Amino acid sequence: MQALNLALNGKVVDHIIPSFKKIDFFLKEWNIGVKDQRNLFLTIANVLKESKSSGKDSFKFLTKYLATFSGEDSYIISEAKEEAVRSVIEFVKAPDMFQCDLLDIPALAQLEKDSKYALVYQLLKIFLTQKLDAYLEFQAANSTLMKSYGLVHEDCITKMRLISLVDLGLNESGQIPYALIKDTLRINDDEVELWVVKAITAKLMDCKMDQMNQVVIVSRCSEHIFGPHQWLSLRSKLATWRGNVASLISTIQANKVIEEGIPAGQGTTIR
Repeated sequence: MQALNLALNGKVVDHIIPSFKKIDFFLKEWNIGVKDQRNLFLTIANVLKESKSSGKDSFKFLTKYLATFSGEDSYIISEAKEEAVRSVIEFVKAPDMFQCDLLDIPALAQLEKDSKYALVYQLLKIFLTQKLDAYLEFQAANSTLMKSYGLVHEDCITKMRLISLVDLGLNESGQIPYALIKDTLRINDDEVELWVVKAITAKLMDCKMDQMNQVVIVSRCSEHIFGPHQWLSLRSKLATWRGNVASLISTIQANKVIEEGIPAGQGTTIR
């Protein structure tokens, strides 16, 4: 903290920012308490924000700060309310952030039933679990709130279109009709492929465009959140992969038996 304050006062924070990458290692070495960790994470987040470094880096330490409140009572957690709101707004504003675990953090969950900040929590849920239609409905009813936090409607639409496109990729069994993309993203026919390219460029999905059949064939999509449902889905995919590999090995073994006369049962087993 003294080094940070010295760097701030001397306006030479660029010299200390590289050391932030080693913070986790430092914390194990220092063995400091939760309150000191909390203070350090928030200070680093503020330093990174003021230095105009990557928004992702600042957000990362802000999330670490909020995570330190897990397991605390409601009175202690309430201390993080303002920073919890800040994390939501920073996430929504960031044009290159599409995944976060904020919904699982108690410091964020408290906003859901807060009379002042419940709408902020609702906005976060929209950006992590819903599509463009839900955002447009929210914005129409809360345009003043959006402006008060400096959120630009056009930027939010752009981000929600990309999020909605990825959601289609996750839910449409690997193929998305052009017509469905057009309706979900509320765009023209000639804009469909443009938005697919934007999603690929942002590394949100890997896919191919079948112009003849007017479908997008998806091979990978990025999850916005990674909770129990996503773990179960991953488990199912791994089980399928394991079965496919076992079937392939059995086929190879059978061919060896036929072609080389190798006794059956001496091949590789999947465990």
